[in-house]
Amino acid sequence: MLSLPEVRSAALALLSFAAAVPADLLGAPWPLVALLYLACYVTGGWEPARSGLQALRGRTLDVDLLMIVAALGAAAIGQHLDGALLIVIFASSGALEAVMTARTRASITGLLDLAPETARRLADGREEQVRAADLVVGDEVVVRPGEKIPADGTVREGATEVDASTLTGEPLPVRRGPGDEVFAGTLNGTGTVRVRVDRDPADTVVAGIAAQVERAAETRSRRQLFVERVEQRYSVVVVVAALALLVVPLLAGADFRETLLRAMTFMIVASPCAVVLATMPPLLAAVAVAGRRGVLLKDAGVVEALAEVDAVALDKTGTVTRGRPEVRAVEPLDGRPADALRALDAAVEEGSEHVLGRAVVAEARRRGLRLPEMRDFAALPGEGVRAVRLAAPGRSGPTVTVGRPGADLDPRGSGIVAEAEREGHTAVVVREGDRPVGLLVLADEVRPGAAQAVAAVGAAVAPPLLLTGDAEGPARRVGDRIGIGKVRAGLLPAAKAAAVEELDRDGGRDLAAGDGLNDAPLLATAHVGLAVGEGAGTLSVEAADGVLLRDPLGALAPLAGLARRARRIARANLAFAALVIVGLVTWDLVGTLPLALGVAGHELSTVLVCLNGLRLLLWPGWPVGSERGERGERHAAEQPGDLVGSRA
Repeated sequence: MLSLPEVRSAALALLSFAAAVPADLLGAPWPLVALLYLACYVTGGWEPARSGLQALRGRTLDVDLLMIVAALGAAAIGQHLDGALLIVIFASSGALEAVMTARTRASITGLLDLAPETARRLADGREEQVRAADLVVGDEVVVRPGEKIPADGTVREGATEVDASTLTGEPLPVRRGPGDEVFAGTLNGTGTVRVRVDRDPADTVVAGIAAQVERAAETRSRRQLFVERVEQRYSVVVVVAALALLVVPLLAGADFRETLLRAMTFMIVASPCAVVLATMPPLLAAVAVAGRRGVLLKDAGVVEALAEVDAVALDKTGTVTRGRPEVRAVEPLDGRPADALRALDAAVEEGSEHVLGRAVVAEARRRGLRLPEMRDFAALPGEGVRAVRLAAPGRSGPTVTVGRPGADLDPRGSGIVAEAEREGHTAVVVREGDRPVGLLVLADEVRPGAAQAVAAVGAAVAPPLLLTGDAEGPARRVGDRIGIGKVRAGLLPAAKAAAVEELDRDGGRDLAAGDGLNDAPLLATAHVGLAVGEGAGTLSVEAADGVLLRDPLGALAPLAGLARRARRIARANLAFAALVIVGLVTWDLVGTLPLALGVAGHELSTVLVCLNGLRLLLWPGWPVGSERGERGERHAAEQPGDLVGSRA
C-alpha cells in the first residue's frame, strides 16, 4: 500500500495532525506547532489540490479544490485545526479509493494466470512443449492427470473427471469423454485426454471473466455518496458567493480588512465539514456494526448502496449450500456395520485427490475410525479408485473398488441410487472383488437455517433469485426446499452476470452473494456484491463490495435493515447541517456574524451530527445468537443416520 502516493500522503498528514493537535492544546512553542500544521497541510493537501487544479483546467470545479481553499481560509484567520481536519479527511478518503482500485486491477491481472503457461501440442504424432498463448483453433493438446487444461476445446480421446469449480462453482468433478467440452483453467483429474482447441486463447471463458469483471468494476466505480453527487453545484455556489463578498464591497469602497474578514467568515461557516460528517459517521458506524457481526464492508459507499437494494440474487453452491460434499448416508448391502463400510471406503480413497474421496476420508478421521491396510492403489480414469486389501501380513486379500453405480446392484441398492440422484446427490459403490458391499451417498448440504433466512430476505427486501451452474433438477429441488421459487440453472459466470443485468434493466437495485472465482463477474456487476468468505477466492473478494464471514444468508436481511437506518440518520444529519449552514450564512450576509460565534456554530453542528451518526453503534436491530444456532444445527446435521433420516 505504501507504494501508492495517495497512501503515503494520507499517512504523513495523519501523523502530522496527530502531533500538531496535542502540541497546540498543550501550549508548545508556536514555531513547532506551525511547522506540524504546515506538514499536515502540505502532505495531505498536495494530491487534492493537484486533482482540483486539473479539474479546474478542464472547466470543472470539484469539492477537492473547495476543501483546500476552505482549509487555507481557516488557517488564514487562525483556525489551523479546522483546516487540518478537513485536509486529513479528504486525504484519507483518496487513499482508500486508490488502494481498492490498485488491488482490484492486480486481481484481474492475476486471473489470467489460471490458465497454464505451456501446453503439450501434438505435431506429426509427437508432443511438443509450446506456450499456451500460441495455440490456435484446430490444434490438439495432451493433458495428463493433475494438469490444467490449456484452452477451451473438445475431448477427442480418453476419459477423465474434470474439476471445473473455478468456473461453475460446483464442487463435484464432472466426467468428460470424447465429444465433451472442456475449458481452460479447469483441472484434469485421473485420466489422460487429448483435446482439440476450439477457441483462441485470448477468447477463452476465463479471459472473458477477467474482461467482464474489469468492465463492471469500472462502471460501478462511478457510484458516489450523495454528498459527492451534489458537490459541483455546491462548490460553484460557495466560490462565487465568497468572491462576490470580497470583490463587490471592495468595488463599492468598503474597508479591506472588514470585507476580507466577512468573506473568510463566510468561507468557514459555508465549508462542507458538517455536511461531510453528516453522512460519514452513520455510514462508518454501520460498517463497524456489520463487522462485529461477521460482515466486512469495503467502504461507506457500500452502506448507501445497500440501502437502495430492492432485488436479491443468490449463488447456490457455497452460498445457499456449504460448497463442499459431505457424507450424507452410509448403506451397507451385506449386513456389516456402517462404520466398517466407512473405514473400508476411506482406506481405498486415502490415496486419492478426488473431492469425493477427500470427503470420505475426512468423515472417517472425524469419527476416529481405524482404516484397514491397503496396497497397490490405482486410479481408474472416469470410473473411481481401487486398492488391494491386506488380509494378513504378507498376504493379499480381495481387491476393493470404489466407483460409479452399475447394473450389478440389487433392487434395494438401485433404489437408493435412484433416490439419491433424484435429490441431486452422488452415490458411490464399494465393491470387494466383483460383489457390491455398500453404498455411500454424498451431497453438498443446504446451510442450516437457509429457509428462515430466505424468508427474512423476502420480507425485508424481495424474494431472491437462485443462480447456479448446477443442473435444472437438483437446483429446483434446493429452491423448493428453502422457499425460492425463481431459479436459473446451468449458468456459466457470464450468464449469472447477465441475469443480474436483467434486474438492473427492470429498474432494480440488486444485491448478489456468491463465492469463488466463478462468481466474480456476478459480484462485480451487481449494485452490491457480497462474497461468501468461507470459499471466496482472491478475485471474488476484490470484485465484491464486502465479505460475509459468518452465516451468509442470515446476515442479509439485518444488513439491509442496518443500511436503511444509516441512510435515514445520514439524511436527518444532512438536513440539520444544511439548516445550520443556511442560518449562519444568512446571518453573515444580512448582519455582522462575529467570527468566534460563526466558528462555534460551525463546530457545534459538526460535533452534533457526528455524535448522532455514531449512536448507530448501539443499534440493537441485528439478531444475536445466529452464529451459535448455526453451529448447533451443523453439529446435529453431522450425526449419523440412514438415508431417509438424514434427509429429514
